[in-house]
Amino acid sequence: MRKTKKPYNKIQKKRGQLKIQQMAFMLIAVVLFFVLVGIFVLVIRFSGLKKTAELLQEENAMLLVTKLANSPEFSCGESFGSGKINCIDADKVMGLKENIGKYVNFWGVSNIEIRKIYPITADKECGLSNYPNCNVIKLVSGDTLGIGLSNFVSLCRKESIGGEFYDKCELAKLIISYGE
Repeated sequence: MRKTKKPYNKIQKKRGQLKIQQMAFMLIAVVLFFVLVGIFVLVIRFSGLKKTAELLQEENAMLLVTKLANSPEFSCGESFGSGKINCIDADKVMGLKENIGKYVNFWGVSNIEIRKIYPITADKECGLSNYPNCNVIKLVSGDTLGIGLSNFVSLCRKESIGGEFYDKCELAKLIISYGE
């Protein structure tokens, strides 16, 4: 048996190697192109993610303010006639302020403050000694950094003139903030 030699020269061998190298470089280039396109798509898709997260946190804070104003610990309930929305019972809040140690972590916020807006007076924090002649009730005093929002509420309490009791309601702002 005789081996037949095929015509095979060095030029054809080098051309074959060159074509294999070209194919390898093309495959690498195509893969890199698709990787870059994928990264570009991901960057565009997730570019608004941080902004969307911040909007959701603000919306949650606003919902928490409204929910807090209508919670049983704050709301006027039926004590001032019909059930009012966004009505805070100032007497109940002052009682809560004296026992706030049990509720500090209950709402998951770092700061809860109720500030009277009308009638306008100088800032004076409320305590048992000067209530109701004050305009700022700080329930939870903590870090005010982070997300902070407020909502307008009616701040109502019972007053008496000459032995007659009546409902006195003032415009106030319920301000909460919680850390990020």
